[in-house]
Amino acid sequence: MPILFHHPSMSELAHDVAKKANVPLGEISWQTFPDGWPDLFIRDVRSVRQEKVVLLASFESPCSVIEQFAVIEAFPRYFAASLQIVLPFFPVGTMERIDRDGEVPTAVTMSRLLSSVSPCRPGGPTLITTFDIHALQERFYFGDMVIADLQSAIPLLKTRLSETEPDTLAIAFPDDGARKRFGHFFPELPLILCDKRRNGDRRDVRITEGDPAGRNVVIVDDLIQTGGTMVEAARALRRAGATTVSAYATHGVFPDEAWNRFSPDLFDRVWITDSCPHIAKRIQGLEHFELLSLSPLIVDCLLA
Repeated sequence: MPILFHHPSMSELAHDVAKKANVPLGEISWQTFPDGWPDLFIRDVRSVRQEKVVLLASFESPCSVIEQFAVIEAFPRYFAASLQIVLPFFPVGTMERIDRDGEVPTAVTMSRLLSSVSPCRPGGPTLITTFDIHALQERFYFGDMVIADLQSAIPLLKTRLSETEPDTLAIAFPDDGARKRFGHFFPELPLILCDKRRNGDRRDVRITEGDPAGRNVVIVDDLIQTGGTMVEAARALRRAGATTVSAYATHGVFPDEAWNRFSPDLFDRVWITDSCPHIAKRIQGLEHFELLSLSPLIVDCLLA
């Protein structure tokens, strides 16, 4: 059985996972020195010796990456038998390529940083588990010292949708990339494809495949940033006769409180997971938003 450590921002999720998996919680003191740099301490550090260690991480800010990487690097030196990093949201996943000289693909940089973790002596490479990474090819950005375990949170949505009358449901995708990623999860449902065209600062969205008329449509994507494409897709679906329009994204990033664009007169329901805990706390209480916890999926990853 693993020992589960966690970043403070993941405290609620970690306690839920530990209870469901019946695994012990390790404790880390996350403090800072007067100059702002991390002052970290793994309590009862001898307990990790020859044990499987899991860190539930959250790279919610560049500063948090530094302190968590310091902790990650410490576990092999305290003789952990194996190390697994559960990073629900890989935050730089959208910055995986360059379109013009001068751009910096930070997804590659983050992958190289994580790939430099020292190996645990008997346990081999570090396992990095993440959910619905933006581009599947990013697993190949990691070096040989780590293994990327790419999971999906779509089963949480499917469980939620099982409570709905299937004859009325349809799944829509805001672009072809989302359909290629997630279409195979819904073989039993009609699929609708939208296409976005940028016209200056405006996104023009049209329906290219499928018919939403009379359907309860759920738009599915891996993440929501500003929400512009999803909002325009919802408008197009409603114009085409959708009975209701809802939205799902594993990662609700919502910079600058972009959740305000998802008004209840446009979206009947918006589902996100708790992969971004600071955002999950902000949207709690919004009537048409619903949070789907990653805890059962993380439990499965720990006990596999």
